[in-house]
Amino acid sequence: MKIAMANDHGAYTYKLEIKKMLEQEGYTVIDCGTNSEESVDYPDYAKACAEKVLSKEADLGIVLCGTGIGISIAANKIKGIRCGLCTNTTMARLTREHNDANILALGQRTTGIETCKDIVHTFIKTPFSNGERHKQRIEKISELEK
Repeated sequence: MKIAMANDHGAYTYKLEIKKMLEQEGYTVIDCGTNSEESVDYPDYAKACAEKVLSKEADLGIVLCGTGIGISIAANKIKGIRCGLCTNTTMARLTREHNDANILALGQRTTGIETCKDIVHTFIKTPFSNGERHKQRIEKISELEK
């Protein structure tokens, strides 16, 4: 599985830790930056990650910023992206099962690193439930993008 990752300066440390974990577990990580703690604009990195997911270069994406809020808002502005900001594993499981989220958002200033690692594992390993009611809702979300 290929996972695109992107972050702003407020989550550089977490990206490095999560990227290392994923690579050690055999995942291919496409690093969309940023690669320092120097101030940058998170929408640029949300877009870079989203493009990898939409082009199918990556199966899923993970975006990180200080709280996860700004970068998730930016990612969700891109047609075809369903980005879920998760602070626990229940949210990660449900955003995949019910919303077929293709990008996970995390916040370095709001969620501990070990919790983030658990969230990442849950997000990656949980499939979309594919039930009719969930498909119908995903279709309605797509209609909102028009």
